[in-house]
Amino acid sequence: MDKVNQQRVAGEAKRRRRLISLLAGAIAMQGLASMPAAAQVQTSGHFLSLDLAMEAAAEAARACAAKGWPVSVSVVDAAGNVKLQAKGDHSTIHTKDSSFRKAYTLVTFGPLFGFDRLGIWVEKLKSNPYAASYASLPNIFLLPGAVAVKIDGEMVAAIGVGGAPGGEKDEACAEAGLEKIKDRL
Repeated sequence: MDKVNQQRVAGEAKRRRRLISLLAGAIAMQGLASMPAAAQVQTSGHFLSLDLAMEAAAEAARACAAKGWPVSVSVVDAAGNVKLQAKGDHSTIHTKDSSFRKAYTLVTFGPLFGFDRLGIWVEKLKSNPYAASYASLPNIFLLPGAVAVKIDGEMVAAIGVGGAPGGEKDEACAEAGLEKIKDRL
């Protein structure tokens, strides 16, 4: 086989491997879409009260503000619905969306994959060749910055923070918000 034909065959093989990889990713995403929603919705009747959500959000914003980081905080329920959004003083407009998307990502994927800090999953996804497929879903944000609120082991809400200089800092502030209320859950 001459060099031109060898290159053509090699190119076709590469395209086939890429297509197979894309199809495998699509099949994996289809499998996720067909999973029961029970893992993402409250099943016990436990929930995070508005009073506690407000306390947690205020503490998360305070923790970041004390370090000079203007942030926004979102608290979502187990189904990913906004329970509360708070735009911190001097935070930029995009922080509202990033805090929501972080909290939403945690409550929708955390129960399925067994994580309660978004940073844990983001770290694991670094070695996952299909990570970009997750990022293509609506409202999913693959940056650290959210923690789960659990009652009796069940994820009932998530606190998301956006605006600090790095997702790990957002997540530390979200953790501060959770610490403020965890003894009353």
